Amino acid sequence: MAVELWETLKDSITAYTGLAPTTFFTLVALALAFYYVVSELFGSPDNRHQQRPRDFEEQQPLPPPVQLGEISGEELKQYDGSDSKKPLLMAIKGQIYDVSQSRMFYGPGGPYALFAGKDASRALAKMSFEEKDLTGDISGLGPFELEALQDWEYKFMSKYVKVGTVKQTVPVSDGASNDESVESTNPETKPAEAVASSAKPSEDGPSGGVAAETVDKTDGDVDKKD
Repeated sequence: MAVELWETLKDSITAYTGLAPTTFFTLVALALAFYYVVSELFGSPDNRHQQRPRDFEEQQPLPPPVQLGEISGEELKQYDGSDSKKPLLMAIKGQIYDVSQSRMFYGPGGPYALFAGKDASRALAKMSFEEKDLTGDISGLGPFELEALQDWEYKFMSKYVKVGTVKQTVPVSDGASNDESVESTNPETKPAEAVASSAKPSEDGPSGGVAAETVDKTDGDVDKKD
């Protein structure tokens, strides 16, 4: 039955078009492809106007990175991507990089969004997403973790622009207490002072005795002459 229908169809195509069946179906396929291409190029104006602003926003160039210099960790948190008007920043080993071009990864909703606005050196070295590791403290890391962190740093140096550094907080010690401790632990200070204090009376003593002895002798000579 199917063979009879196919033979009838071929005869009809040949009778009405004067073309062989293979030629006819080839022309139909080319016509459909041409229609698809034309419809994509010259679609409805409404759809074109709706898509252009979106494409324009995606292709809009990013503003040039702004150099911030040295800022604190608290100031760095302002650049975590929550404010779209500010650049997206991230730090590694105290060096701050502008990662705005990778907002899909480090911006809000991205897989690495929790690293933005922080020095996440320890977390990157350990590939950890725990809150306690979101710090720039890399003390106690093993050689493999330090090597992984170095790879991350090389990647950022080659891909992103450095815009500043994280201000390191150094604990301030009490100078007065240090001075007192130095004086108390220096065994030579007080003995030296004691020697100096004892030296003065010894110098004054003999000189005063000699002067008194000289006066006594002079008085004795005068008495003898009289």
